[in-house]
Amino acid sequence: MSNNNNANIGKTKRSTDNIIDDAIAHQDNWLARRRNFTRRFLKSLNGNNEPESTVSVGRKSESTTAPNAKSVLRDYWFPILCAFIVLFVAIWVMFVRTNMPRQMVVFNSNPKPVQVQATKSNRNPTQFTDIPTFDIVRIKPDGMMVIAGRWQPNKNLSVLVNNKIVATVETDEYGEFVYAPTTGLKPGNYTISLAGVKPAKKSIDKVFLYVSDADYRNSLSLLMTADGSRVLQSPSILTDGDLIVSKIDYLDNGRLVVTGDALPRLRVSLSLDDKYVGFARVSDYKHFGVGADVGDLKPGQQYSLTVRLHDGDGQTIATVNHEFVMPEMTGDNDTFYTVRRGDCLWVIARNFLRRGVLFSIIAERNSIENPDLIFTDQLLQIPTRK
Repeated sequence: MSNNNNANIGKTKRSTDNIIDDAIAHQDNWLARRRNFTRRFLKSLNGNNEPESTVSVGRKSESTTAPNAKSVLRDYWFPILCAFIVLFVAIWVMFVRTNMPRQMVVFNSNPKPVQVQATKSNRNPTQFTDIPTFDIVRIKPDGMMVIAGRWQPNKNLSVLVNNKIVATVETDEYGEFVYAPTTGLKPGNYTISLAGVKPAKKSIDKVFLYVSDADYRNSLSLLMTADGSRVLQSPSILTDGDLIVSKIDYLDNGRLVVTGDALPRLRVSLSLDDKYVGFARVSDYKHFGVGADVGDLKPGQQYSLTVRLHDGDGQTIATVNHEFVMPEMTGDNDTFYTVRRGDCLWVIARNFLRRGVLFSIIAERNSIENPDLIFTDQLLQIPTRK
């Protein structure tokens, strides 16, 4: 019995040694092929074409010949598979996933039907303003006024015309409001502002509105801000009387002064023989005066004077051309000017004497005790000697 057991143990030990030897030989062969493949790859990069040598590994001697395609796939199938997977994922992310529409799913424990208005779908709370602001102020074709703007949502807002409250409106849930009175404004100039009720907030910007007595399309709306003015509604047509040149003075000091009437608060530019020489703003009372140095104009020579009226964007909306032949100078040392509503001695001195600080010369010549007090239709004598 014991002899049989000893025989079986010996056989088992020998068979186990054979298995271990075969595993070690198989592993050594795999490592040899891997080293051989790496060596051949590096030699191919270096351009070395030396013949292969024979390597003795373990108990067997093998030639380091180039492995075939089957051996490469058998030894490196896992890294190759991983490379293909990474490449596939990269292509899917770059070209497929980025073009897929994104959807957002929101879970609501108490779902209710929601109606969305397309006109308000792009509004959000970031459009709310801390102070009332204007968006639109214009005169409609029927002669009525319409005002639109923004503030905090669901708040009361007062509309002031010439510092008098004319209406109180309420903003909607988006902070927007519209005010459209049922009666039109009389022709003239108006200043419009806004004031919140609770909390008390006044608009920083104001709107100057000119209502034309000729046609609603001649009306003008300007948004006045700390940085300047912006046109909300510009005249679309012009009629006689929108730009009038009433007087042209050429002084012996080489100064040319043009006075007239135009739409209020717009800009008037002056050109002599197509050369720009100066500009001025039209007052709220529709009067303007432009003074510019043009040098000596020769008597008997023809000149072309052009006065242009510009809107808030700088576009020319009216033009007056005046062709004249320069007459002989009369030799008078003075000229005369009739005061118009809104005039002051500073502006008059700037136009005629180049500098506004010279207003005291005009005041002294006309015996004006208070330079801040002049009257409409008052005739002023202005010294113009060089």
